[in-house]
Amino acid sequence: MSEQDHAAQQGFDTLAVHAGAKPDPATGARQVPIYQTTAYQFRDAEHAAKLFGLQEVGYIYSRLTNPTVSALADRITALEGGAGSVCCSSGHAAQILALLPLMGPGLNIVASTRLYGGTVTQFSQTIRRFGWSAKFADLDDEAALRAAIDKDTRAIFVESISNPGGYLTDIPAIAKIADEAGIPLIVDNTLASPYLCRPIEQGATLVVHSMTKYLTGNGTVTGGVVVDSGKFDWSASDKFPSLSQPEPAYHGMKFHETFGPAAFTFFGIAIGLRDLGMTLNPQAAHYTLMGIETLGLRMPRHVENAKTVAEHLSRHDRIASVSYAGLADSPQRERAQRLYPKGAGALFNIQLKGGYDACVRFINALKLFSHVANLGDARSLAIHSASTTHSQLSESQQIAAGAGPDLVRLSIGIEDAADIIADLDQALAAAG
Repeated sequence: MSEQDHAAQQGFDTLAVHAGAKPDPATGARQVPIYQTTAYQFRDAEHAAKLFGLQEVGYIYSRLTNPTVSALADRITALEGGAGSVCCSSGHAAQILALLPLMGPGLNIVASTRLYGGTVTQFSQTIRRFGWSAKFADLDDEAALRAAIDKDTRAIFVESISNPGGYLTDIPAIAKIADEAGIPLIVDNTLASPYLCRPIEQGATLVVHSMTKYLTGNGTVTGGVVVDSGKFDWSASDKFPSLSQPEPAYHGMKFHETFGPAAFTFFGIAIGLRDLGMTLNPQAAHYTLMGIETLGLRMPRHVENAKTVAEHLSRHDRIASVSYAGLADSPQRERAQRLYPKGAGALFNIQLKGGYDACVRFINALKLFSHVANLGDARSLAIHSASTTHSQLSESQQIAAGAGPDLVRLSIGIEDAADIIADLDQALAAAG
């Protein structure tokens, strides 16, 4: 049995601890060492030439690959059920790294309207500098989604659980439309983590994460990753020449023809990290590796607390609505049970009856909750999205994204639920 087949038979928590990690051959160290080095000694001139020509796999320079980072990539690949992964410096870097082999001047992606505000800005503004563009669609409206796809569309981009509203995406339905169009589906799985959702099993081509959030779980480092399913045929059409056509920088080598299911991963390293330099440092990789070891323990507690808190808030006389999909009366209840059976995550919005001003007073009165621009921490976090993370959007865009002016985003941590509720209650009383 191959090592990959053996790993495929192991349970989630076993993979979270062991995948990608072996005793260090030099010292026997059991934890993955932090390889704090810039470069690596070649055996001889021939070895160096083969590495640079992609004829042999190994380490050249830490902008490209690093043993600590590689161990992390292997672990996430195993947890997501992919063929390969490329780690990078942040979730936003991962999004650009995912798009790079697919896009070119004049081409576009179709993206969900329910996205993190920074992603909306990246797609609606920044990628225009590359000659790329994005069209936004309500992905529950299949007719609108199909109408948005044209001959220049190269991908569909969604979040499995949306930030900030906690909206659950029907990945299989979107994947079917992507397949019909002959384009990849990219799923940002940050809020679900592979514990709650494995998008590749539901039809996704690529999965991206901000590892900063639940994967690391302790608010210490930033990081991103792109996971490739290895299942997309990049040579089935002429839409993806970066992967199917000769690459001038490697003497006309065709990535898909040469590397098969690993083509996207090799391109991400050999072209993406080489030229964009979105390198993840080995110490950050080490923190994330340690965080992932407890992912299967943390996520059930996050979900349990979120459900308890959401149920309490749904009965509160100063709350107009709670967007948590795990509630019994949520319009997304059926989708949650069908596609997210382990839980609907731990992020949701609350709508305060007092509007924008009440939201500000509520935020200022919180004590246990941290008021930060982050989520997925072991600590409970809160933010008023309209004035912060989504402030660059118009009010109509904010509302479409689930970040209206009367909403507060809560990221429920792993503290005692009674203490979380007590803090929310006193802050709601202060909000008036």
